[in-house]
Amino acid sequence: MSLRDQCELLGLSRAGLYYVPMGPDAEDLMVMRLLDEQYTRTPFYGVERMTTWLDRQGFRIGHNRVRRLLRQMGLEAIYPKRRLSLPGGPEHRIYPYLLRDLKIDRPNQVWATDITYIRLHQGFVYLTAIMDWFSRYVLSWRLSTTVDVSFCVDALREALSVGKPEIFNTDQGSQFTSQAFTEVLLKASVAISMDGRGRVFDNIFVERLWRSVKYEEVYLNDYEGVDDARRGLGRYWPFYNHERPHQSLGNHTPAEIYFGDAIPSHVLRKVRHA
Repeated sequence: MSLRDQCELLGLSRAGLYYVPMGPDAEDLMVMRLLDEQYTRTPFYGVERMTTWLDRQGFRIGHNRVRRLLRQMGLEAIYPKRRLSLPGGPEHRIYPYLLRDLKIDRPNQVWATDITYIRLHQGFVYLTAIMDWFSRYVLSWRLSTTVDVSFCVDALREALSVGKPEIFNTDQGSQFTSQAFTEVLLKASVAISMDGRGRVFDNIFVERLWRSVKYEEVYLNDYEGVDDARRGLGRYWPFYNHERPHQSLGNHTPAEIYFGDAIPSHVLRKVRHA
């Protein structure tokens, strides 16, 4: 079948067949790097403040461009709560928030996930990770060049091969409300909880995780590409889980608290009240 016939069959123009999408230009990438660092420091900055801050750094660009770049990175000021995607269509079900006034006092009681932007030397990728709330232990992670749901599902399946939570908490992003994601949890008999709109502190432990990984790994290494990022993060997560003590965990590591075998009961009681 000729290319013309194939295009007619698919309802695609010949121009569309040969179109190659362009990535962000060099100046946009530079501005996005600055926005990423400033957002990590001041997540309450919206478009107006970010535009003013960039102007003070010598980048005189308009509000519309700043808004476009922030959306491309999946960043919004914490009022309303930032999300990397908007909720999906009617087929995407929103579940109630189950953590209000809930006492988190043991591993595998509540897991949570989110997506964040990771800058590269030329471009960017997205990172998702699944964390146990009580211990801060990262059970799995994945990188992707898009915010398609598949990399979130892959991370979820890997995490469920390690353990199973009673409750799984997410925001209302389209990846997490999709049937592909929620059916994995339902088949595993896990209760699904979703943050309310504008409730920035519902997933605060994952927000702190992003801050740690960016300051302690991403900004220090300036990854060349996706493979470099995957290698760097592959080194960081074992350090984070098994070597890095947390004050809120009584100066124990997430792995020590998650697996708990060598932790005295009085230490665990202190963690429960942290």
